Amino acid sequence: MNIVDELKWRGAINQTNDEDGLRELTTEKAISLYCGIDPTGDSMHIGHLIPFMILKRFQLAGHKPVIVIGGATGSIGDPSGKKAERTLQSMEQVQHNQEALKTQLVRLFGEDQFRLVNNYDWLSKLSLLDFLRDYGKLFNVKTMLNKEIVASRLEVGISFTEFTYQILQSIDFLTLYREQDVQLQIGGGDQWGNITAGLDLIRRVEGADAKVFALTIPLLLKSDGTKFGKSEGGNIWLDADKTTPYEFYQFWLNQDDNDVVKFLKYFTFLSEEEITALEEQVKAEPWKRAAQKRLAEEVTQFVHGDAALAQAQKITAALFSGDVKALSADEIEQGFKAFPSVTTTADKQNIVDFLTESGIEKSRRQAREDVSNGAITINGDKQDDLEAEVDPQAMFDGKFVIVRRGKKKYFLARVQ
Repeated sequence: MNIVDELKWRGAINQTNDEDGLRELTTEKAISLYCGIDPTGDSMHIGHLIPFMILKRFQLAGHKPVIVIGGATGSIGDPSGKKAERTLQSMEQVQHNQEALKTQLVRLFGEDQFRLVNNYDWLSKLSLLDFLRDYGKLFNVKTMLNKEIVASRLEVGISFTEFTYQILQSIDFLTLYREQDVQLQIGGGDQWGNITAGLDLIRRVEGADAKVFALTIPLLLKSDGTKFGKSEGGNIWLDADKTTPYEFYQFWLNQDDNDVVKFLKYFTFLSEEEITALEEQVKAEPWKRAAQKRLAEEVTQFVHGDAALAQAQKITAALFSGDVKALSADEIEQGFKAFPSVTTTADKQNIVDFLTESGIEKSRRQAREDVSNGAITINGDKQDDLEAEVDPQAMFDGKFVIVRRGKKKYFLARVQ
């Protein structure tokens, strides 16, 4: 299947300037294509993952991905989709962000499997006069104002700095076309104006017959109409220090039946046959959540690797069964991040004293009742003896005590 047809089946094409021409070109030869990311933060989130999944699909189909880190454009800000100007970052912060993003991109695309370039390398060499003479004269202000990316900001205002962003991005495309034979730029749907401005610039400078293409990805919505990409706690980051692999795995595992097949098409490299089979399982046996499990496995492995996936699955199984003894202190830190947290001393205590003084139980009477009824589990062991002692240093490197009250109510007691 041609890559364009595969993307259409996956519902991953929003707009192209010439679908038939792109299909013909990608059938004839392996092309170079690019996607950009501005270093406005030190980690990508899963919203960024959407266009990079498309870039990865081209890579797996034998094409040559180029990724542009926007060291220059990231320092001034992209007006796309925002109601206010970006806060300008220091060049030191931009440099830090660039290095962090490079590490994540290498993990996704493989060492030496793609070209990583920085638009600061060419844009920083432009003088103001060169910019105005060589490029500014080729852009019509009326056309720029009509681009949705700019028009959406006119009522609240837009600085000249952000207004020029589409010119700078167009120079990126022209530079890559000239120097690395890049013929296709991909991006989110909100980037259509910027990308087509690049097409126009290349054709003005290199000739109307230049074979260059644009492809954007649809805005990804959930079945309830809300934008995909965030949890109740905010962004789902690709940085394991910001969103742990366990949290990342759980995000995908908890997707709705109405969304899971769409996300399998977008975020996994499973074949049409495999996804169709999972779709049938969703219809026939939704309680097994086979599609969600496969989605969580595939995306977590892609972003974090085999070891992190195995760890996320181990934590998930332990929390479901209540058998937490095999977890390490690091796994406890990951798995119990969202559960209620209390503090306790390192000293041994009677179980009733421990439960009440840590705040897990509101009263000694309730604590005695729950223990006597067998409702309290300490570090995976059920406790029904009112004279039992809790030793906070007995497990998990002396850092934590895991308490379960009833079947599902967990507490993480941090030892101080």
